[in-house]
Amino acid sequence: MTEHATDTANETQVAPLPSVPTETVELDTPLQRGKQTVTEIHVRKPKSGALRGVSLADVVQLDVQALTKVLPRITEPALTEAELRDMDPADLFQLGNVVANFLLPRRLKAEAAAES
Repeated sequence: MTEHATDTANETQVAPLPSVPTETVELDTPLQRGKQTVTEIHVRKPKSGALRGVSLADVVQLDVQALTKVLPRITEPALTEAELRDMDPADLFQLGNVVANFLLPRRLKAEAAAES
């Protein structure tokens, strides 16, 4: 005879992961991928691993080389380095600003908002 005991006191609840901050950038010049036209890019806040191999100062200064390394890791649809090199500079600037703003500490964001 087999006995089944249900002990709910020992079950652990896993808290849902907090959602990763994401911003959407509407492109001035849509990208063409075969028959698909990409008009907006979703950028998620990078974790430290997505920033490997680049200087944070370069990312904040919107260095094109740094952005072409980081953006493919944090965009949806994932942009390729070739697409980034061929992108309208205004769109690259918008994407870079989103990434740079993600890197600002909350205190600086709050101070900037208070000054506005």
